[in-house]
Amino acid sequence: MKYEKVYHTLPPVYDERSRVLVLGSLPSPKSRETGFYYGHPQNRFWRVLSDVLGEPFPANNDERRDMALRRGIALWDVIAECEIAGASDASIRSAVPNDFSVITRACDVHAVFTVGRTATALYEKFTGERSIYLPSPSGANRAVSYERMRDAYSVITGYLDPVI
Repeated sequence: MKYEKVYHTLPPVYDERSRVLVLGSLPSPKSRETGFYYGHPQNRFWRVLSDVLGEPFPANNDERRDMALRRGIALWDVIAECEIAGASDASIRSAVPNDFSVITRACDVHAVFTVGRTATALYEKFTGERSIYLPSPSGANRAVSYERMRDAYSVITGYLDPVI
């Protein structure tokens, strides 16, 4: 297995309206290439999130950012840097956390959601706090049907301010 040192290069997405923080583990190679979170075309994150929020599917990074911010969702990742083989979360080693206080000082976060088992385990290890687990929307995760994933992600809406 060939490991490479990876540094998180995507800025966090948040503003003063953010009420929930959704943390993945680390941007995949495809997300780093596209310059935004959950950028692989087979990743189901944006389709699920738009369904749960009752929003049109965001077709590009600007629309994705705008939808998340408009609806009170902050996005970032647990890991600031690590060694990893390809895109396999299971291969992550020597992980260093991001400083989540950058977001939590700037807005009133009601809940932290972690996407996938690795993000959940690392967030809890680094912070000593619990998060709300969401199944990985990766195209490789076919153990969770779209319907079950949508049901799991619908919990987010209970922590958001009502849409006016």
